[in-house]
Amino acid sequence: MATVSLKHIYKIYPNTEDTKKKNKKSKDSEKKVNLRVTEEGVLAVDDFCLDIKDREFIVLVGPSGCGKSTTLRMVAGLEEITKGELYIDGELVNEVAPKDRDIAMVFQSYALYPHLTVRGNMEFPLKLKKMPKADIDKAVNQAAQILDLTEYMDRKPKALSGGQRQRVAIGRAIVRNPKILLMDEPLSNLDAKLRNQMRAEIIKLRQKIDATFIYVTHDQTEAMTLGDRIVIMKDGVVQQVGTPTEVYDSPANIFVAGFIGVPQMNFYEGQLLKENGRYFVKVEDAKIELSEDKQAKLAAKNIENRAIIAGVRPEHISLSGDKDKMVHGKVDVSEMMGSSIHVHINALGKDGIIVVPTIDARGKEFEMGEPIDFTFTGDVVNVFDKETGVNIGV
Repeated sequence: MATVSLKHIYKIYPNTEDTKKKNKKSKDSEKKVNLRVTEEGVLAVDDFCLDIKDREFIVLVGPSGCGKSTTLRMVAGLEEITKGELYIDGELVNEVAPKDRDIAMVFQSYALYPHLTVRGNMEFPLKLKKMPKADIDKAVNQAAQILDLTEYMDRKPKALSGGQRQRVAIGRAIVRNPKILLMDEPLSNLDAKLRNQMRAEIIKLRQKIDATFIYVTHDQTEAMTLGDRIVIMKDGVVQQVGTPTEVYDSPANIFVAGFIGVPQMNFYEGQLLKENGRYFVKVEDAKIELSEDKQAKLAAKNIENRAIIAGVRPEHISLSGDKDKMVHGKVDVSEMMGSSIHVHINALGKDGIIVVPTIDARGKEFEMGEPIDFTFTGDVVNVFDKETGVNIGV
């Protein structure tokens, strides 16, 4: 059990290239690494600030190379913090050795000892601490019971499935009863079915142990299902921090909106209109009056007419409504997904997806090239400034 506070954390990797060569590098080459190159070096994590509550489950999510694993390793003490302060339970720990931070870490690669049994792997960190054998047995048996590993204790890793190996790796971490449990993409080596099972196991685990969780993933489904709060990162910078509902319903910008949600949000160029003190979104010929909540937020910011990007999630689109509120497009292809049909469309020169519940699609055929009209309501559309990409309706 622990609180964690990251205050203005930076990670800068020294640039080892010759200065003259560095100055000759084009901006395009710098963009390839998705990180900013400064005079000090490559900026991998830029001004990261976050306060984590006791027993909270925090998920760091973002595309590869965004700095999430680097941030996790700085909390663990495996990476040096270039600038900023890291506090655990109110104590500054920048210079505290990893072994003295009362932290356990689960890696993507399992990192099990192949010559040891399940029991041997789980006992190993406790033997290093020279705990009494009776205490070791008690801790290992308790962890095995929590993770449903009791019947596999005498097996070696090669005789286990991927999911079982990951449970052993988690067991080896929790036997130490750490205050903080760090998990770095622990499910990425598993197939889809096992990932679903292990997500459920991790949800159960957090109810059984008193630890603060910091979890890194590039899979936004894991982030949405596991996290109390989600930290979305891009190019070393935090884009938004919020609950799964907050980041899904009210994304801070176009990047968050496109990254969170499967299928991803549809984006269409349009106009924000203010008429007689009321706000409307105009996309093609469709004119949609915004909800009272969005009206109040836009009015409070005194937002005037401007070019926008209208963002609508595929499941919030309707195929029926008033003719003057319809956007016109064409069907590209449809996918039968069981409970719903994903209709891929092209409208206003943009590809998009409409999720149609199967029960509502009875008798309908979505043939390639056929016209399709759709609409959405003023409470589900997100209004992004065309220039900055910021959501101005939240």
